[in-house]
Amino acid sequence: MKTVRHSARARIAAVGIATSGALLLAGCGASNETAAPAGGGSGGSSAAVSGTINGAGASTQQVATQAWVAGLQTNNPDANVNYDPSGSGAGRTQFIAGGVQYAGSDSAMKADEITQAKAKCASDIVEVPVYVSPIAVVYNLQGVTDLQLTPSLIAKIFNKKITKWNDPAIAAVNAGKTLPDKAITPVNRSDKSGTTANFTDYLSKAAKADWTYPGADSWPIQGSEAAQGTSGVIGAVKAGDGAIGYADESQAKGLGIAKIQVGTTYVAPSAEGAAKLLEAATRGTDGGQYVFSYTLPRTTTDPSQYPITLSSYMIACSKYADAKQGALVKAYMSYVISPEGQQAAASKAGSAPLSDAVRAAITPAVNAIS
Repeated sequence: MKTVRHSARARIAAVGIATSGALLLAGCGASNETAAPAGGGSGGSSAAVSGTINGAGASTQQVATQAWVAGLQTNNPDANVNYDPSGSGAGRTQFIAGGVQYAGSDSAMKADEITQAKAKCASDIVEVPVYVSPIAVVYNLQGVTDLQLTPSLIAKIFNKKITKWNDPAIAAVNAGKTLPDKAITPVNRSDKSGTTANFTDYLSKAAKADWTYPGADSWPIQGSEAAQGTSGVIGAVKAGDGAIGYADESQAKGLGIAKIQVGTTYVAPSAEGAAKLLEAATRGTDGGQYVFSYTLPRTTTDPSQYPITLSSYMIACSKYADAKQGALVKAYMSYVISPEGQQAAASKAGSAPLSDAVRAAITPAVNAIS
């Protein structure tokens, strides 16, 4: 397993991910991060923790993880957290198999996964949102800096029904812009991805007539250009004039970002819009008392809510055979959901801090870990 080791003396580390030649910067340790301290109050466990835990999963959490681990280590210099940003599906698989102590996932665990994880943990499962962020529709189109797209257009572009940038349907919602006679190259994730699950869930609900596939963490269309991980998609779109993809907005620097039609308005992705959407979400009732998964209202017409949003989860056992590992998982997750931890992630990754209401709801679940 490729991991990033964060220790009190860590320096910048890099982990190679097999994408279109892209290299994912993996993270920094406490020596070169600035974050609020963990330990005491809402910031985490009052007693110092030590040891090592391993996690794997959503690549969208990678940048935030740098800040979270640094914050934990401020008061816990002997605590080590390794995180492999291998993708949401891989993270859930490794957690269920017992290969890691926690997982990050941009989509909630399915019922059968929860059953398997409970059996492996010999306890309840803790699943809580920790990272809320908009998914940007990113593009590389020379000379076009303010692209607008409807849900229908996004669906038709990604299922290859619209293949040229100067298609009349795109031109109709981009009056006054010069769109080139250039082929569109859609880029999707090649790995099982929670970002894909959220993006396809949006399309399946907001563009039903043009996207007939269900929301899923594996891309449903064969023959598209594909890349592994968030960094892979970003790299592939940057490499090709005419390319378009989808990725966590925090990692979309250097690319065009489309405005998406919400009601009668075109809206850019923002942390504020993502937070508003989660506030309007409905909590699922399956999985147990410590499972907090949410259904996001993808068809919102409220322009203050950005509909292509991911709510990324952290998944853990409620009880660990190794009490020391349990204490470290609890301390780490306590810091992650704390106001300090959420602000550290917002500053580093541009995510939306959890609201006080969501934090109040999920804190008992994290407190139950032992």
